Amino acid sequence: MIQRIRINAYQVGLVFEYNKLVSVIQEGSYWIWGRKEVIVYEMKQSFVSTIDINILLQNQDLANRLEVVEVGDNEIVLLFQSGTFKEVLTTGRYAFWKGYLDYKFVKADVSKVHITEQINLGLLENIKLQLFTRKFQVLNHEKALLFVNGAFVKELTAGTYYFWKNAITVDVKNVDVRHQQMEISGQELLTKDKATLRINFFVRYQVINVFKALVENKDFDRQLYIIMQLALRAYVGGLTLDELLSKKETIAAAVLEEVSNKITEMGLQVTDSGIRDVILTGEMKEIMNQVLVAEKKAQANSIMRREETAAMRSMLNTAKLMEENEMLWKLKEMEYVEKIADRIGEITISGSGNIIGQLKEIFVK
Repeated sequence: MIQRIRINAYQVGLVFEYNKLVSVIQEGSYWIWGRKEVIVYEMKQSFVSTIDINILLQNQDLANRLEVVEVGDNEIVLLFQSGTFKEVLTTGRYAFWKGYLDYKFVKADVSKVHITEQINLGLLENIKLQLFTRKFQVLNHEKALLFVNGAFVKELTAGTYYFWKNAITVDVKNVDVRHQQMEISGQELLTKDKATLRINFFVRYQVINVFKALVENKDFDRQLYIIMQLALRAYVGGLTLDELLSKKETIAAAVLEEVSNKITEMGLQVTDSGIRDVILTGEMKEIMNQVLVAEKKAQANSIMRREETAAMRSMLNTAKLMEENEMLWKLKEMEYVEKIADRIGEITISGSGNIIGQLKEIFVK
């Protein structure tokens, strides 16, 4: 049996006889004799055969034409073709034709945690490589802690972090390190004199020790809320209502000083706090309004008494002056006459007696 085979440029032919590779032929025309089979391969593609490659590579001519890449367990190989990333090779043996395309191979050990190979970070976002990596992001206003198999490794600052995906557990715990505000609202409290009221309290805080906040304490924000709540209750319970209202501006500082050590132990720093509102219950509000009205009435009565006293004192001084000075008495008489004249059309007075007496007789009748 004779057959003619044509091998074009950038092709390679493998000649088999009884499934055994007997020769390798390249560009040209060939007459094939006997019960032989020729399989033609394109050099622009990787070499893939249905026959075990380990058997084929026993042919030295073929072995010289191929570049063989072996990928072991827990390894991957990044295949670059003419400088461009093409594929990820997993466990196995691969062969590529030499001389036609420029291949580059980057082997990586994926059994470890950190990516130490010289791989461009942008390439780690490639969908083909994402299957083998895990990604964690720490924002600009955050800090984070890295844990490997549950053990703390180090603190991470803002950035994007990649690790190999394998059986090793990797966890990154983020925390916001910006100033934050916590509201402690509607706290119903009982003062020392048994007055019931509600207080709205706020706390402005910041995480300054990430390890203490995340590792040594659980739910640090919830703990801060409870600590401030209990301290506020204890402090208010030691004051009467009047004392509370008079010390409203200093209560926050006193409460904060009381719990400052506990806050530091949680890795936090409180930069500001204060009472937003003091709300009296319905009954207490009515009582306070009554007290306020009574105080204002007392103030008004006091002012009226002072004015009356001043007026009486003025009248007494005037009487003394008139008693000592007859001219002032005459002027006073004229003042009365003037006032009466404004109201009465005509008045007739006879004789040279006491004018005031005569006027009195006129108006008393």
